[in-house]
This record gives sequence, structure tokens and C-alpha cells, in this order.
Amino acid sequence: MAEPVRILVLHGPNLNLLGRREPEIYGRTTLEEIDRRLAAQAAAFARVPVELACFQSNHEGVLIDRIQEAADWADGILVNPAALGHTSIALRDALAALGTPVVEVHLSNVYRREPFRHQSLVSAVALGLVAGFGADSYRLGLDALLNAVLAARG
Repeated sequence: MAEPVRILVLHGPNLNLLGRREPEIYGRTTLEEIDRRLAAQAAAFARVPVELACFQSNHEGVLIDRIQEAADWADGILVNPAALGHTSIALRDALAALGTPVVEVHLSNVYRREPFRHQSLVSAVALGLVAGFGADSYRLGLDALLNAVLAARG
């Protein structure tokens, strides 16, 4: 049996409010639904077993701690940094230091929103960015991340 791919899924601040927070922007899908969909997608991935660990925090330092802990086990990180993507050099540096593939996702199209959302500090250390497809941004991001991890394995 092939070695499993281990992915950390990180959800940043306020994403615990999905489903009721500004549904006209973020949709009505809850964070729990997103995590369930990702688990189902991982279970259905045909090429290798996939293990997901999903985690949400409203606290920058807690997210950074989780990234650092992932250095011992994760093959990649799927991250929705939320507002921290625009402001946190520390989060960006933690992701860069990890040395594993990172894919950034956002529910909304940040480039159709306020100008302060147009810059992401995380994007510079990510393989790619998926934004604007609501909860499907996570699905698309996970697919891209799994394929990148497998490509790196050869």
C-alpha cells in the first residue's frame, strides 16, 4: 500500500462563523460542512490514502504553533488564512519555514473586494491560490495540493 499523504487544513480567524457571517460574501456553508466535504474528498482520492487534520483558530499564535507542529508529520498545508493573509508576516514566515507545499484558499474573490484585501503575504510562499469559488475553493485547493505532493514524490 502506498504511503499516505498527510495534509493539515488550517482555517483562520472568523471562519468558525461561516454559514451565518455575511452569507452574501461567504455563502451559507458552515465550516463543519467544509471539513466533512474535504474528508469525503480525501477518502475518495484514488491514487493514495489521504489523512487530513482540520483545525481552526481565531488566534495567530495558535495557528503558527499548529504549523510548526506539522513539520513532524504533514506533507502539505491547505490554508485559508482569512484576514491574517493580508497582515501576518509571522504566519507567512511559519509557512515558509515548514518547507512543505502550501496552497492558499479564500471563499470570496479577494480581488473584487476592498483594496486592502488585494495583497496576500501568504501567496508569496504558496504554490498557488484558489479564491472566489466559495466552499469549492477548498475542494479545488485540496486537489491541487494532493497532486503537487504526489508529483514531488516522483
